[in-house]
Amino acid sequence: MKNRSARLLDEQALRGASLADAQREYEAGELSPQELAAVVARDEAALARIELELASLVDELRPVRPHRRPRLLVVALACFLLAAGVALWSALATRQPGDSATGGISTSASASVSRLLAEAELDVANGRVNAALAAYNSVLSLSAHNETALSESGWLYVSAGSRDGRPALVTLGTQRIVSAVRSYPNDAGPRLYYGIVLASLVGRAAQAKEQFRVFLALNPTAGQRAAAQPWLVQFGLN
Repeated sequence: MKNRSARLLDEQALRGASLADAQREYEAGELSPQELAAVVARDEAALARIELELASLVDELRPVRPHRRPRLLVVALACFLLAAGVALWSALATRQPGDSATGGISTSASASVSRLLAEAELDVANGRVNAALAAYNSVLSLSAHNETALSESGWLYVSAGSRDGRPALVTLGTQRIVSAVRSYPNDAGPRLYYGIVLASLVGRAAQAKEQFRVFLALNPTAGQRAAAQPWLVQFGLN
C-alpha cells in the first residue's frame, strides 16, 4: 500500500505541474485555446481518478487491534476538531494568497488553492473525511508544500490509519506532518500536529514534549492553544 500511495502522489504532482505548465504556455501564446482545453480535460480526468484512488485508502476500513494507542488518537481527533475551524481560519486569515500558506504560487492557482481549502474545511466539519482528503490532495497537486494541506491531510491519514490498523496510512500521514514542520519551522500548527502524533507513540514522550515546548515558543493562536491543552497538561507545560 505504501508503494501505491507513493505512486499516486507522484502522479498527482506531475499532473498538477502539467496543468500549471499548460496555463503558463497558454498565457505566453504557445498553446491555442483548443490545445489548452485538451490538456486540462486530460489532466483533470487523471486527477479525479487519483483522488478516488487515494480516498479508497481510507474507505471501508475494518477495525482491528492496532499496535499504537488508538484511544489517544481518537480523543485527539475529537479535541482537535473542536478548535479546527478556529485554528484553520486563524492560519488562513494571517496570510494573503501566494505567500507561505500557499507556497508562493501564481494568482490563478492560489485562487484554486483557497477554494479547495475552504471545501476541505467544510468537509472536515461535516465528517466527510474522504472528500476532505481529496480536496487537500488537490491542493498539494497545485502547491506541494502547502502548510495547511500537508498538516491537515497528514492528521487525517494518521488518525484513520491508527484507528483501523493501517500502518501505511500512518506512515503517509506522519511524513506529511514532518514535511510541514520542516517547511514551516516557525509556525505553531504543524508542531501541534506532530506533538500529538508523537504523544500517541510508545516511548516518544520526550520528543513529544519537546515539540510542545517549541509549539508554545512560536506564539500559537488561542484556538491552537485550546486544542493543545490536554497535552500541555499531560506534559506539565500549561
